[in-house]
Amino acid sequence: MSENQPETVDLKGEYIEHIHLLSGDRAGWNNLNLIYELEPAGEMPAAILEQHAIMICLGDFRASFEIKGNCWQHEHYTTGDIVIFPAGEVFPKVQIDRVVPLIELFLAPETLNNSCYEAVKSQKVELSPQFKLRDPLIEQMGLALKTELEIGGIDSQAYANSMATALSMHLLRRYCTRQSQIKEYYGGLPSYKLKAVREYIHEHLERNLTLTKLAAIANLSPHYFASLFKQSTGFAPHQYLTRCRLEKAKQLLRQTNLPIIDISQEVGFQNQSHFTRVFRQYLKVTPKAYRDSF
Repeated sequence: MSENQPETVDLKGEYIEHIHLLSGDRAGWNNLNLIYELEPAGEMPAAILEQHAIMICLGDFRASFEIKGNCWQHEHYTTGDIVIFPAGEVFPKVQIDRVVPLIELFLAPETLNNSCYEAVKSQKVELSPQFKLRDPLIEQMGLALKTELEIGGIDSQAYANSMATALSMHLLRRYCTRQSQIKEYYGGLPSYKLKAVREYIHEHLERNLTLTKLAAIANLSPHYFASLFKQSTGFAPHQYLTRCRLEKAKQLLRQTNLPIIDISQEVGFQNQSHFTRVFRQYLKVTPKAYRDSF
C-alpha cells in the first residue's frame, strides 16, 4: 500500500483516542452496530469504511473535510445533524475543532443489499453520501437504539436486528438511487405461517430469537416478514416477543414460587435487572410487587 492510499478500516472495533462509552459489538449486535463515543478534537486520516456509516451529532462543533488536495469543506454541526457515508468509499481527512459526543450507526452492506433485493429485486444498491442533513426518523432510531443498549445489553439483539431492517428500508427510500421503485407489502402473513411463528416463539422464549430466525420459519426475508407480521398482529416482531415473555413471566409469578431471577432467565432475559425494567415499563409495577398482589 502506498503512503497516499487510504487505509481500509473496520470501525466496529475501538481505535486510538476515541472514548467508546457504549458499543453494540459487546452485546452481540451483528447486522447493525452502534457506538456511542466522545469524538476527540484533532485530525483523522482518510479511510475506506467497511460498513455504511450514519453519524448523529449530540453537540455543537465544526468539522473541516479535505475534499481535493488542499481544498477544504467546512461544516458547522449542531445537535441532531446527521452524516451518512457509504461503505467502500473514501471518507476524507477531517479536522474536528472540539470534543463532541456522537452516536455512530454501522450497517452491514449485505443487510442493505438484502433489503434492496426484497424491495426491488436487485442486489445492487448505491447509498449516496450526505455530509450534513436533518432526518428526525434516523435521529429517533439512533437515540432509541442507544437507550436499548444501555438498559438491555445482550437482550437487545432482537431489537437491534429489527431496527436494522427498518433503517435499511428508510435509507433505500430516501438516500439510494432506486427509492422510487420500492414496493409495499399488504395483506399480512398467511394464517399457517403466522401460526408456525407464534408457536415457535411461545415454545422457545428462553432463546435468543432474532428477526432472521423468525423470518426463516416463515420462509421470508427479514424485511418482508417484519412488514407482514406487523400487519397481522399489530406489533413489530420484537414488540410481540417482549409481550409474550412478559405474559409467561406473569403466569410464573402467579402460579409458582420460582425465584424472580430464575423466571427472568426462563422467559429469555439475560439478567434480572433488565427483566425488572421492562416489566415495570409495561405493567407499571415490579415483578415482586406483582407477585405480592396475589
